[in-house]
Amino acid sequence: MTVELQVAEGWLTVCELSSLTPGRGVAALLPDGSQAAVFVDRSGRTYAIANRDPFTGAQVLSRGLLGASAGRPFVASPLLKQRFDLESGRCLDDEEVAVRTYPVRTAATS
Repeated sequence: MTVELQVAEGWLTVCELSSLTPGRGVAALLPDGSQAAVFVDRSGRTYAIANRDPFTGAQVLSRGLLGASAGRPFVASPLLKQRFDLESGRCLDDEEVAVRTYPVRTAATS
């Protein structure tokens, strides 16, 4: 199984699902030069958000820790600890800030 993100050019294969560790993220370089942070949670659900922390400008969200608040999955930035909802991209600690989310799917490898 591969993990794929939807970008402007279509579906982009990022990595093998088996390469992801539940609760930890990986960074992926996208065709436009930006980065995505890709995660799989302990139940096997995959998520992808922009890797750039909007508070610091650093490409670090893939190194954040996963958690949940009120049933919503989030990643906490490893720098200033702001939490970003993995489904909507909204910052749970500052309603005026959000990161981009990417549609993500797993596909069988041929």
